[in-house]
Amino acid sequence: MESDRRVLVPVGPDAPRWRTFRTERTLVVAARTVTSLVRLLDVVPEIVHDDGRVAVVFAYDPSSAFNDGVLELLRSLRCRTIPWDQLGDVAPDLLISASENIGAPEGTYPVLVLPHGVGFQKLVPDSAGFGTRLSGLVADELLRRRRAWLAVSHPDQERQLAAARPDTAGRTVLIGDPCFDRLRASTHWRQRYRSALGVRPEQRLIMVTSTWGSESLIASTPDLPHRLLSQLPVDEARVALVLHPNVWSGHGAWQIRAMQRSAMEAGLLLIDPTDGWQQTLTAADLVIGDNGSVTLYAAALDKPVLLAAFGSEAVPGTAGFALRSAAGWLDADAPLEAQVQEAEEKHRAGQFAAIGERAFAEPGVAMPRLRRLVYDLLDLAPPKEPARERGARAFGPPTAKAERLTATLVETSVQEGPDGRLRVEVRRFPASVGREGQEGEGRYWHLACDLDEPDTRLSEGASVLLHTSPAVTPDGAADLLHRTFADFPGVRVAAAAVGGLCLLRLKDQRIVAARPADGSSPDLAAAAAAVYGLLRYGVEPDGARVAVRHGRRWQELSLTLRTTPPSPVNRPGVPGRRRPGDSPASRTG
Repeated sequence: MESDRRVLVPVGPDAPRWRTFRTERTLVVAARTVTSLVRLLDVVPEIVHDDGRVAVVFAYDPSSAFNDGVLELLRSLRCRTIPWDQLGDVAPDLLISASENIGAPEGTYPVLVLPHGVGFQKLVPDSAGFGTRLSGLVADELLRRRRAWLAVSHPDQERQLAAARPDTAGRTVLIGDPCFDRLRASTHWRQRYRSALGVRPEQRLIMVTSTWGSESLIASTPDLPHRLLSQLPVDEARVALVLHPNVWSGHGAWQIRAMQRSAMEAGLLLIDPTDGWQQTLTAADLVIGDNGSVTLYAAALDKPVLLAAFGSEAVPGTAGFALRSAAGWLDADAPLEAQVQEAEEKHRAGQFAAIGERAFAEPGVAMPRLRRLVYDLLDLAPPKEPARERGARAFGPPTAKAERLTATLVETSVQEGPDGRLRVEVRRFPASVGREGQEGEGRYWHLACDLDEPDTRLSEGASVLLHTSPAVTPDGAADLLHRTFADFPGVRVAAAAVGGLCLLRLKDQRIVAARPADGSSPDLAAAAAAVYGLLRYGVEPDGARVAVRHGRRWQELSLTLRTTPPSPVNRPGVPGRRRPGDSPASRTG
């Protein structure tokens, strides 16, 4: 976008010579920050849909400290964009913004300001001075000239603004919250979102969300995703991180990814600031947050909420401030798994209903009200609605993908009942963030890696190596496993999947087949961990039946020997063995 004063199609004094559509009104969308622009991109298409009479252009205002990413987003969507300093040449009929901190040029056209979060919950630095101001409250000049209209989601916000600035009286309009309406409509797509994010049915999704600023969650505990991933078994939980767009704009995507490098290698879902937080919130089982709007949305959606920070900039008397005492608190320095589990178990349906009612009045009607308001301000009759009015639309499936986890620290707990029945519980933790625990009677730790683990230090030190690409035939798998031991002489178990079974080659060259008793598909990592645990426990795997728990799943495996042992029972590198049901022998090694 050049800054010269060229022809501004489809607006401006010379535009009629060049444009195609016979527009009657010009709507200018203020593009100042990613936060505000994303909110406008969510609603403007629903306002002017199917109406060629309204020309929509975006005016880029570079004056914000958080302008990084705005132009890239506009260009990615092919929006018609003009420089802010040429706004005076356009003569708009309405300027719509989700940033209150705009300097609209002289004129008589109205300025409609939408919240870019939930209401007016926060004090933020004043870019015009050294103090703070109420987030969402427009400049004095626009109010004095009676040009500004402020959309609110609850009558309490009208009273709050009038108390802070009496000249807002009569300039507020009760609209509701279009984003909250869409979140409510999206609850029916929850399983679709979880699937798109790679969350399995037996896993719970923990969403960590942070606003921006020095007292935010990500400022006070930047390694919280790392800590969660190191303490929550990968088969039981996933972790997603949602950061305020100002964090991305202020510090840059490269910096954020570098700070979360180990967590991303451990499977962290790092959500893009322009798309995906709504779907992630809908999919989440628990939200850990602060005084940001996303945490308040979570409470209003009846999600279990834990607070890990709460900035002093939160405004007392607001719905968001009430969450400070209503939600539980996370102690980031204490064991996290028990706190997460307790928060989920103690959550009561409707626990935060009163807070939601204080933030969002009359949910479900925001878009029709907003559309009517915009056309009133444009002084234009809205298009004739179809027989059935459009409702709040669910968000599309998210595109966020986590890095594939290729190295885990594995805890196996082996138990044998009075009847000789064997049980093995497998808990896996990402190797990039985890650390081995204490071993004890029947409890063992080992490092397991995929063959394509990029950190060769890990793969060369692994006790278990996994071929995650299915082998075509048993003979092909046997050859693959043979070559694995030649390439990695320190490995104790190598495993590959073939059809409905897992083949596992042991240090002594024997191959064990593990097949689910119920005919279901085997889990390669769990089967390899179970066999490793049995070997450490001193159980001869040939002929064993073992119930394996990984995550919230139980699977019974039948183990059979596929090759004749080339040497006596006690072989180099393998502990002494016993048949299932025999008296315990040595269980070390």
